[in-house]
Amino acid sequence: MKNISIALDGPAGAGKSTIAKIIAKHKNLTYIDTGAMYRAIALKILREGIDVDQEKSIQDVLGVSNIDLEGNDIFLDEHLVTEEIRTPKVNNFVSHVAKIPLVRMKMVELQRNIAANKNVIMDGRDIGTFVIPNATYKFYLTASIEERARRRFIELKDKGFDTTFEIVKEEIKNRDKMDTEREFAPLRKAEDAIEIDTTGKSIQDVVAEILHCLK
Repeated sequence: MKNISIALDGPAGAGKSTIAKIIAKHKNLTYIDTGAMYRAIALKILREGIDVDQEKSIQDVLGVSNIDLEGNDIFLDEHLVTEEIRTPKVNNFVSHVAKIPLVRMKMVELQRNIAANKNVIMDGRDIGTFVIPNATYKFYLTASIEERARRRFIELKDKGFDTTFEIVKEEIKNRDKMDTEREFAPLRKAEDAIEIDTTGKSIQDVVAEILHCLK
C-alpha cells in the first residue's frame, strides 16, 4: 500500500510547524520538521565560523554532520539542539544557508528517504514543489506579514529574547525576500496545493480545515 504524504508549505510565521505537529498526532503520521533540519546545519556552520561562500568547507561539514529527529526534538551530532536552533542569531542566518544548493540537496535527500518509507507530514518552503512533488495532499499556509511578525515576536518574548515587533517584522520581510528569490527551489505555492490564509484564525480552525480536506 502506498505511503501517505502531506506537504505543508508557506512563509515564516504562517503556523506550519504548529499545525503539522497536531495533524501528525491526529492522523498518526511521522512529522518531519524540515526547517529544524536547516536550522541545525546552520547552527553548525555558525559554530565553525564558516562563511556561506566557502563551498568546500560547507561540503566538509555536511559530510560529517548527523541530524536526527525524535518526536519534537532535534539532535545535531547526538546533542539536543531544539532550543538553540530557535535563537534570533540562527533565525537571521538560516535563509543564507538554506539557499546553498549543496545544503538543499543534502537535506532533500534525507527528507525523501524518510518520506519513501513512512506516512509523513512535512513542512517547509519547497515540499510540494520540489521535495515530494507527488505528495498525496498539498497545502500552502499563509498570513499577513503583521500577523506572522506578531506570532514570532510573542514566541521570542516568551523565550526571553530582547527584541521589538518592528525588528521581527523587518526580519520576516527579509526572510520572505530571500526565500522567494533564491535561485534553487524557491518558496512558492504548488499549483495543486490548497491555500489557507491563517490570518485571524485559531490553530483549531486551521487544523479542522485541513482535517476536513483529508477525509
